[in-house]
Amino acid sequence: MHRGEEASSSAQGTTTSSARAGPPPSCAFPTIRSHGAAVARSHAYDWLALLLLVAVDGLLNAIEPFHRFVGAGMMTDLRYPMKRNTVPIWAVPIVAVIGPMIIFTVVYFRRRNVYDLHHAVLGILFSVLITGVLTDAIKDAVGRPRPNFFWRCFPDGIAVFDNVTTGVICHGDASVIKEGHKSFPSGHTSWSFAGLGFVSWYLAGKITVFDRRGHVAKLCVVLAPLLVAAMVAISRVDDYWHHWQDVYTGGVLGSKTARSKRAKGHQIQQYRA
Repeated sequence: MHRGEEASSSAQGTTTSSARAGPPPSCAFPTIRSHGAAVARSHAYDWLALLLLVAVDGLLNAIEPFHRFVGAGMMTDLRYPMKRNTVPIWAVPIVAVIGPMIIFTVVYFRRRNVYDLHHAVLGILFSVLITGVLTDAIKDAVGRPRPNFFWRCFPDGIAVFDNVTTGVICHGDASVIKEGHKSFPSGHTSWSFAGLGFVSWYLAGKITVFDRRGHVAKLCVVLAPLLVAAMVAISRVDDYWHHWQDVYTGGVLGSKTARSKRAKGHQIQQYRA
């Protein structure tokens, strides 16, 4: 009997000590006010890396892309009409970054977890900026002409070619011609899939879409961002700003980057309240 009482007492003591070893009540709901500054400081190098990516992407946009040879015989596939963008360039960051951040903020106000919010924001910024750098670097190196290159090169419709090489001799606006050599891959598409692909993985984890319980509604929620990204991609072909290969490659590039950066989301599991 004495041994049983000692064992029981020992078990109770172990339970009590384990309870005391758990996280303090103040850490149960880490908020922006209580932990925000500390979390940001602990990832200072990550934020500096983001600034570096912004600078590199700006440089890639400033330099002149490779001017691939365009001959008279190639103009058949490059004479599509000049159209305005269905999705303006300023709308892409709103769709791919600001929209997802609104979702992250809504989740934060429901769960009060600054770790979740911070890692989600950091993850999506890395996803879109890495994608942007890769996309613009490839654009500059490849220099593929857009489907509407003819009208960029010859805005008056009068084609002029070199008598020897039959290469184009453009007389259009220099900035318009420069943009005409940036067809491959599609930046609108890669950015959209990088941002919306990331938020799709984020939502899949939040609503446990792969729990094998057959909730079709959950799957629809996860696929919705990808549908938006796909519509952006289709608009680039419809507007004759990109060939289908440009859009396909941009979608794959953005999706792959989003999937690689979703690993940031795994770090937040231990901080869930």
